[in-house]
Amino acid sequence: MEYTSQKSFGKFLIVWFGQLISMIGVGLTAFSLGVYAFEKTQTATSVALITLFAFVPNILLRPIGGVLADRFDRRTMMIIGDLGAAGGLVFILAIMLTGDIALWQIYVGVAFSSVFSSLQSPAYKASATDLLTEEQFSKGSGLVQLAESSKFLFSPIIAGILLSVTTIETIMVINILTFLVAILAVLVIRRSMKAQRDPADKKSWYSEIAEGWHTIRTNKGVLLLVTIISIITFYLGFLETLIGPMILSFSDAKTLGTFQSVSAIGMLISSLVIGIFTMTRKYANMLVLGLILSGLSFSLLGFSTNIYFIIFAGFLFLASLPFVNTSADVLVRKNIPNDKQGRVWGIIGILSQIGFIIAYSLAGFLADHVFNPLLMEGGALAQSVGSVIGVGQGRGIALLFIIAGVFVMLIAGITSQLGAIKSLENGFDTGPTDQKHSAQD
Repeated sequence: MEYTSQKSFGKFLIVWFGQLISMIGVGLTAFSLGVYAFEKTQTATSVALITLFAFVPNILLRPIGGVLADRFDRRTMMIIGDLGAAGGLVFILAIMLTGDIALWQIYVGVAFSSVFSSLQSPAYKASATDLLTEEQFSKGSGLVQLAESSKFLFSPIIAGILLSVTTIETIMVINILTFLVAILAVLVIRRSMKAQRDPADKKSWYSEIAEGWHTIRTNKGVLLLVTIISIITFYLGFLETLIGPMILSFSDAKTLGTFQSVSAIGMLISSLVIGIFTMTRKYANMLVLGLILSGLSFSLLGFSTNIYFIIFAGFLFLASLPFVNTSADVLVRKNIPNDKQGRVWGIIGILSQIGFIIAYSLAGFLADHVFNPLLMEGGALAQSVGSVIGVGQGRGIALLFIIAGVFVMLIAGITSQLGAIKSLENGFDTGPTDQKHSAQD
């Protein structure tokens, strides 16, 4: 298929800015609803369930969102997605304003928003290919990651200040308004963003999702890359779940907050560097180097209880992730025909999150029943490993981090030897024969 569009980095920046504002708004609501639920119940479970209901529908429905992004105008899908996401917040806000809200009603509202976010996300991902030239892919990816990191860097600080001077209802109104900003930004892009398709080429949703999977499966390099990223997210899931308990085992919540903020600055700086400087080659090398650095810093997190050392390791770890994410993003984008990118990104969205789901399920058990007992006083490794990294509550988690970091570095070494990954530098013309034909139909 021949696809033409009006490439414009300026228009991409407009769409990106709208998403940046809405990401900050999403972060404000996520932080505030978590605080609200905890203060109401004094249980971590209620907070975890809000995260679960906000996470699972988005991930499970992304393949359908991807099909729609390939079938229809991607601008329209982004607008519908943002409107629906705002609608879920309006539902929660309306109940809050009329009386006391039950937790299950919050779960319904965030789940509703999550369903519509699954429509918006693949369309937004694919729209970058519509608006950017290949030489601008890395800059675009860096800016997208900058927007995503904003909800971790800026939103908690802003939400904490707002909660001290206003109510959660006001914060939700602000978030709804940020969605409207994102919609207005998309409306500025007057030209349709839609992959050209043969009108006679009508397939079922299942067939189109299957075709998206076939596109990934038949490109060995892309399949390997997605597998690698899924494994990395498995280890990231342990870090995300257990870094709090590890630091709180010898420090306090304020120190944990400082760690999170400073570490997020590392991601912010790297994303800015990638967004400012154009890269056009050597993405496979950048992927490997990013994995090595992230694995090394992951292990360093477990070697000491010195908070300054841990903050340095956390900063280094999050600073390395944008290089991994950008290289993977560009290598996939260069090797998937535009008319299939919506459904492919939808499927990749599920595959890349599987690691998180598995890690979330295993992390608590492994920490409490496997690793921590090994490094308690009298534990099996207290006299050996414990003499290096210490013994006591939380040091087993530190050992888990060290092992996970070593495995990430091993994955980097394996990745550096994979010719199929290196071949992705050349784009999808070098893929399998059927991949070539699908791009040229």
